Amino acid sequence: MIITPKNTFEPNREYAFRIVKDNIINMEIKPGSLIGEQEIATQLGISRTPVHEAFLELSKSKIVNILPQKGCSVSLIDYELIKESRFLRVAVETSLIREACDVATEEDIQKLYANIKLQQFYLENDPPKFLDLDNEFHKDIYEACNKMQCYYMVGLMSLHFDRVRSLSLKTIKDNKLVSDHKAIADAIARHDKDAAEAAFVKHMSRFDLDWDIIKTAYNEYITE
Repeated sequence: MIITPKNTFEPNREYAFRIVKDNIINMEIKPGSLIGEQEIATQLGISRTPVHEAFLELSKSKIVNILPQKGCSVSLIDYELIKESRFLRVAVETSLIREACDVATEEDIQKLYANIKLQQFYLENDPPKFLDLDNEFHKDIYEACNKMQCYYMVGLMSLHFDRVRSLSLKTIKDNKLVSDHKAIADAIARHDKDAAEAAFVKHMSRFDLDWDIIKTAYNEYITE
């Protein structure tokens, strides 16, 4: 498990949630694994209570299953849950992208472009860091539209989709995600709602092309 430092003023529950979530998404904690509260608490240097609370929060999205007196098991990759989480993102972010064309400031747009500049390097050299930048790119659009509560609600359900996005970065060599993000940012900068929506829908549809490759490469982690 990869453990990053605790952020300033980060509550222990949020710290445990972040570390376990990130390790599940990045496949450091494999689907089907058993993880215990005391094990995680010891590694993080915190008590069991915030770890228990983090497990409960993660269980709301069904990315883990609580096992009484034992901790929890990490769910296998479920195609139906992936489809549902992607459906939610597309439903929310399609409207969000169009709104951004109206409300994004020049500062917001430059923030998107600054993110994109870093993406190609990390896509080739550090896929987990690229995934962080990808998430940050979308988060910046939520912030530009003042819709952060939506971001946190969508984010919990998106864990299933995020895990497969992580696998895609490890498996698909001809990755066009950076150019997708630039197309979205360019359309927002031009205030072109239709082009922004089209670029976003194309971006999200790449999963359809990736799934068969992922399913073959990681079959042991996928539930029928």
